[in-house]
Amino acid sequence: MRLSEALGLVWDDVKLKHECPHISLKPHPWRRLKTAGSKRLIPLVGASLEAIKVMHRQSTTQFLFPSYANEHECKGNSSSAALNKWLKQYAPDAVIHSFRHSFRDRLRNAGVQSEVIDQLGGWSNQSVGQGYGDGFNLLLLTQQMRSIDASN
Repeated sequence: MRLSEALGLVWDDVKLKHECPHISLKPHPWRRLKTAGSKRLIPLVGASLEAIKVMHRQSTTQFLFPSYANEHECKGNSSSAALNKWLKQYAPDAVIHSFRHSFRDRLRNAGVQSEVIDQLGGWSNQSVGQGYGDGFNLLLLTQQMRSIDASN
């Protein structure tokens, strides 16, 4: 997930009571999505699921990250700068966007199909044929995400 995608989330986007807990990523007036493929379902598994449950219990606003988003704007640039500054202490050569790259690598190394990886990450499809249909179902996406869950 891109940083700006996460920052613009509201609790209505998070489906914790579903049989496959997930985020329903969609555009909002305060945050657009980069591409048509960016609108997607993202399964929550392992640490991400547990973290979002804690956030939900402690939440006092409709926004997951109220310091960086409100009904009028999403402050992706300022959050990126703050996170990159923090990250530099621990991984001097990394930037926050590096997590998207490592996410793709982890899925690839787990043997997940390229089309599934593209759908999970909101990357553009490589061929015309891949654009047909509704894509992979949420159960399959959840199973694929579990293949890289460190707690398994």
